[in-house]
Amino acid sequence: MGSKEGERAMSADGVHGGSAELEAILNDGDMPIGKKLVAATCIEMKLLVNLAAPAVLVYMLNFLMSMSTQIISGHLGNLELAAASLGNTGIQIFAYGLMLGMGSAVETLCGQAYGAKRYEMLGVYLQRSAILLTATGIPLALIYAFSRPLLIALGQSPAISHAASIFVYGLIPQIFAYAFNFPIQKFLQAQSIVAPSAYISGGTLVVHVILSWLTVYKLGLGILGASLVLSLSWWIIVVAQYLFIVNSERCRRTWRGFSAQAFTGLSEFFRLSTASAVMLCLETWYFQILVLLAGLLKNPELALDSLSICTIISGWVFMISVGFNAAASVRVSNELGARNPKAAAFSVVVVTLLALAISALASVIVLALRDVISYAFTEGETVAAAVSDLCPLLALTLLLNGIQPVLSGVAVGCGWQAFVAYVNVGCYYFVGIPLGALLGFYFDLGAKGIWSGMIGGTVMQTIILMWVTFRTNWHDEVEVAVKRLEKWDTGITEPLLH
Repeated sequence: MGSKEGERAMSADGVHGGSAELEAILNDGDMPIGKKLVAATCIEMKLLVNLAAPAVLVYMLNFLMSMSTQIISGHLGNLELAAASLGNTGIQIFAYGLMLGMGSAVETLCGQAYGAKRYEMLGVYLQRSAILLTATGIPLALIYAFSRPLLIALGQSPAISHAASIFVYGLIPQIFAYAFNFPIQKFLQAQSIVAPSAYISGGTLVVHVILSWLTVYKLGLGILGASLVLSLSWWIIVVAQYLFIVNSERCRRTWRGFSAQAFTGLSEFFRLSTASAVMLCLETWYFQILVLLAGLLKNPELALDSLSICTIISGWVFMISVGFNAAASVRVSNELGARNPKAAAFSVVVVTLLALAISALASVIVLALRDVISYAFTEGETVAAAVSDLCPLLALTLLLNGIQPVLSGVAVGCGWQAFVAYVNVGCYYFVGIPLGALLGFYFDLGAKGIWSGMIGGTVMQTIILMWVTFRTNWHDEVEVAVKRLEKWDTGITEPLLH
């Protein structure tokens, strides 16, 4: 075997070898239970950390890219800061959540196909997802184009709406970068190839900051220039990842060029993509509603200031959970595709306990620093007291965020997106939001009441997902995965274009 062939085989066989070894250990009836748990945990931890650590880094770097655009825009003036913030958090986050959610369909199918060693199917799934997401980007682009009247209709001031619409116009190319980035990202993650995306995102962040500074301050293009650079940076990530795929020996078996098979089975793929999008968007919008409700309180400025600080802290810690979400999805889907039910079940337990331990540590740190943590963001004893009052709820939220995203990742790995979407609707929108509004407004508990009620919805959702996950018959899930792959097997033999 040549060196290139050896590298190619090692990339796939290293993952499959670890999975096979894990399943063999778990099935070994002669090994003492203590020794079995230690050996299995060591293998699983290695597989998880290799996935989760780079994934966390990717999401944090991409988050920093948007944040740096906001900071650079903010130095132009208060109006520009408000415009960039509204454009990023009010409009762009909607497209981000929708596209990321739809891209999660690739996570299920590619992960299970890779585990089953049906490598040729991964490239076709990637292309199908990119086609659907590009089509979805067209109506999103129209929303961006008419963002000014939409923002005014939502009650925003005409001046901020006009400035925000200019910023949003520059983000239209970003929509279609999302359409390719998320399928590519999930395609690579399914093969446990995560580090290259982290390197690409890190390099792009440096380029992005330099180009943003030159465009905004030296060329004088203002917030439109800032948003155009952000769109360009996302396209740099897309192109770099694509070049890695077509030139890497690690993707030779999974990327066989563009194929006409990508245009078949789109209706089935669309249904799974839609369920994935609904599942994720319902979670994203849930916490946006928390901020919107806080703006309706008697003292909205103090409520929004304290909640903003808490949500920023929660957002940073949540990046860790998102990394474990990706790791859980890949591990479970790979093991189901490889017909390793015990390894899949063991992976769920290990990743849940590991994420819970990290989030528990974060919760303890927040509680220990509750009286001073706000001073990292703003001055003022009033805000500090309000943040300190909310910190117990923040700590509980961090704890739940250590479990809930992991369970959502398990659901994606199994293909349960539609079920989780129904659970989210019931728990979040029929329990959490009404309960929060009742406590916050009727019982006059303010921001604490709103947040407490919404945490109630999250607790209910987490309990349901835990109950379903840990009562799952993993042998049955293996059969479901096999049938899904047989149903959507492409039968592809030759590509149209390399």
